[in-house]
Amino acid sequence: MSVRLVIARCSVDYAGRLTAHLPEATRLIMVKADGCVAIHADGGAYKPLNWMNAPNTLTDHGDHWTVVSPKGEKLTIHLHEVITEVGHELGEDPGLTKDGVEAHLQELLAAAPEAIEQGLTLVRREYPTAIGPVDLLCRDTAGHVVAIEIKRRGEIDGVEQLTRYIERLKLDSSLGEIRGMLVAQSIKPQARVLAEDRGFRWVEVDYDELRGLAPDDLRLF
Repeated sequence: MSVRLVIARCSVDYAGRLTAHLPEATRLIMVKADGCVAIHADGGAYKPLNWMNAPNTLTDHGDHWTVVSPKGEKLTIHLHEVITEVGHELGEDPGLTKDGVEAHLQELLAAAPEAIEQGLTLVRREYPTAIGPVDLLCRDTAGHVVAIEIKRRGEIDGVEQLTRYIERLKLDSSLGEIRGMLVAQSIKPQARVLAEDRGFRWVEVDYDELRGLAPDDLRLF
């Protein structure tokens, strides 16, 4: 399936945990190959005005689309004028290449998962999913699966990335109960709030402590 990009004058209605309405305006509608639908304005950086994460069901009625999630949330996109529409196959993405600190942090935590939570044991590092690998897949003392996303700095995009991984992992019934954790050297307050809202734990770790450096080791003289 290709990525679909539509620039259109549209209005949007969302019904689910709450209701929201976007009045008619020219916007970019993006349908990703994994099924995620996002509506963007010319502003607001990367954050869409409204979106529906995969998995969902998109139905094209011609003058409007409906996007329905398994939880019953519904996004209705009314297409008043389609200005342009393109589709393109992006192919397989190799994923984000981590910088040296982030990659080493993942390596250190894979060797010592108890630094994240007491009793954690590693199942696999870089556990594969259809949308990319989960940094660490562990089990807790109750035997439940814990998916861990590791960042140098924990921000909202890290929580969103973890959300997508959890959705994919839950498609594998053999894994049983799954919970998520965001781990970073520092985590922004907004990311903490979003992680808690999604039911994830967040943990800040000390990179130098993981490397076995005492405070005196950091002095230049």
